Amino acid sequence: MTGPLVPFREVVLKVHSRCDLACDHCYIYEHADQSWRTRPKSISDEAISWTARRLAEHASEHALDSMSVILHGGEPLLAGPARLRRVCEELTSALDGIAELDLRIHTNGVQLSPRYLDLFDEFDVKVGISLDGDRTANDRHRLFANGRSSHPLVLRAVQLLREDRYRHLDLGLLCTIDVRNDPVEVFDALAELDPPQVDFLLPHATWDEPPSRPDGSPTAYADWLLAVFDRWTEQGQTLPVRLFSSVLSTLSGGPSLTESLGLAPTDLVVIETDGQLEQVDSLKSAYEGAAATGFDVFSHSFDDVAAHPGVRARQLGLAGVSETCRACPVVRSCGGGLYTHRYRSSSGFDNPSVYCTDLSTLVRAVEERAAASIGSSAVTEPVALVEAEQEVNRTLLAALHAGPGARGHAHWHEAWDLATEIEGTERGAIALDEVLGHPYARAWLLDAQDAPGGRALDRLAASVAAAAVRARLELTVPMRFEDGRLFLPTLGEVRIGEPGEHGRALVRAVGEGFQVRRDGPGRAVDVADTTTEGGGWSPLRRVGGEGGPGFVLDDLDPYRDCFDAPATPRLTAREAGAWGTHLDSAWESLRRKVPDQATEAARALVTLTPLAAGTTCAGAHGYGALGLGVHEGDDELALALLRGFRRTKFRALVGVTDLYAADGEWEHRAPWSRESVPFSRLLSETFERVGTGLFEPRLLDGVRQALDMIETAPELTIDGTRVVAGLRKELAGSTHGTSGEEKTQDLSRS
Repeated sequence: MTGPLVPFREVVLKVHSRCDLACDHCYIYEHADQSWRTRPKSISDEAISWTARRLAEHASEHALDSMSVILHGGEPLLAGPARLRRVCEELTSALDGIAELDLRIHTNGVQLSPRYLDLFDEFDVKVGISLDGDRTANDRHRLFANGRSSHPLVLRAVQLLREDRYRHLDLGLLCTIDVRNDPVEVFDALAELDPPQVDFLLPHATWDEPPSRPDGSPTAYADWLLAVFDRWTEQGQTLPVRLFSSVLSTLSGGPSLTESLGLAPTDLVVIETDGQLEQVDSLKSAYEGAAATGFDVFSHSFDDVAAHPGVRARQLGLAGVSETCRACPVVRSCGGGLYTHRYRSSSGFDNPSVYCTDLSTLVRAVEERAAASIGSSAVTEPVALVEAEQEVNRTLLAALHAGPGARGHAHWHEAWDLATEIEGTERGAIALDEVLGHPYARAWLLDAQDAPGGRALDRLAASVAAAAVRARLELTVPMRFEDGRLFLPTLGEVRIGEPGEHGRALVRAVGEGFQVRRDGPGRAVDVADTTTEGGGWSPLRRVGGEGGPGFVLDDLDPYRDCFDAPATPRLTAREAGAWGTHLDSAWESLRRKVPDQATEAARALVTLTPLAAGTTCAGAHGYGALGLGVHEGDDELALALLRGFRRTKFRALVGVTDLYAADGEWEHRAPWSRESVPFSRLLSETFERVGTGLFEPRLLDGVRQALDMIETAPELTIDGTRVVAGLRKELAGSTHGTSGEEKTQDLSRS
């Protein structure tokens, strides 16, 4: 087993090994491992001290900013207030100045009283309580040894935690599932108590000791949980349910939120009352000694445990699950199930979970139910993608404003205040959106994030000035010019001085144009019409439009240098006209062969920048721009435009939503190259090839095979699934006519 050790961030500390209830589903007392019988009832002073020492040692060696310690049992409250105080004091003192201590206690609640809660308030110990639902549900298992119900006492504990003085300590409720209980009644009973969170646990089971299925259904637990999910959704999903939140998170590309699901490496160690260091407690359901490591806090460090083969086996991610699980598309969400639930005496833990069918059914059903509500509209609606891109720019801008670079910039806040004033008017808000939504706005915003200061921060004032001119708001906007030139994003460039000169100028909208005055004596420029060149003014030009959509040809913006190839200097009128003719011809080719894509691209692409070399490409900018490379034929340019558009759209989608897992990806063989590539590359190349293949069919070779691979890959998220569905739809549409001309003829015949 290779790879660095994963440090422990969570410690389960057994402070008492006995319990005041006789729950018949308890893995500690009722399952295979009976080691509790030989352990001391309460943790000793020596074990407490050594535990504190090991915590501090581990946090220091691994530079951990926090560690979580869960006081557990048995029933931890049986240790008594004095012993619990000793534990809290020693752990808090040991980690002081090293790492933040997150103390928690998990209890059945029977003994909970103000005396305990006052102690917990003093040390900020959060409290989680086990409760299986209403009295009928809870009394199936959680009884005293004499058969008496524990439910009234647990309810009393929950109500005590809800008091204002203790509410901040409430972690929520933990419910173990029994499929004989009515799922809706259980959920309603828990929700009525207004906990901050509820978690549902599958009862511990193995292939040797499978879970109870009273009606024989292989999906009994999934059906039970889905009934709860539907009730939860019906009530607005306002009560956090950790199991459901975890599934939704992994389906959206995020991390698992619970040890029982997902592929995240384990980072938990258990300390028994005798100081023994053990693996995760649930292993006691597998066989006698399954959780043992042979280590203890007196002689061994946490790193010794982290290197134990049993611990390492649960830190391997996809490589740590069975071959069956590795081939399953829901493995990122279920993670092969809880490690304990995979156990079979004949094959160890190299099996799917004994709840495999339940977990697969649950994940697929949650995905189906949640796709519409948690999916991003940017995946299916081009306008929503543009709006989401603008929101990314505004988020970056807000982060800049809050950062140290802006605070130290001499004129940032002046420009920010003017932007606020402009946004307060209807015309100004529209104009500011147009300027800040421009593809090259992303380039300068990212530049400012990476290297705060200089020209990047000066760009805000230029953007504000451009917005004021576009909105025809008579505001005076001070801004900086360099090398004698002043650039207004989306509009053009003013020559306000000689090459090498730099300084400040004042820009003010006047009628259809604007005025620029040097700050102090010097040159002034009056621009009567922003679309007409002359008098020191060079506007951005619109080219094409004779049968094509027409584009802004940006050969001036300082941030057009965001491509792999260098941008050309300002083109002559003749050169710009030639580009327009070339683009119109290429666009006509696109309209004939891929009319739907041509229409979408015409709306999305707002700026084209000529490049001095190379092919047409996307760069480090926002959605809506392309660098125009050197292409001889119209069809060659058309294909390059289409390829560039597909690439920039895919980048935009990835920028606003998760199409694949953010916590790891695996190698897949691309059908067109037979090369092993990361999933992200396979998906991006497939996205591109679907579009370009409809223009040039030879590029479709292997695309359907790739889509089959992608659809069954564990990395794919809900939005990724929706993107793939869109690609399938594009391909299906192509079988009903390969060109716009053929579609037109079909319509005329009908």
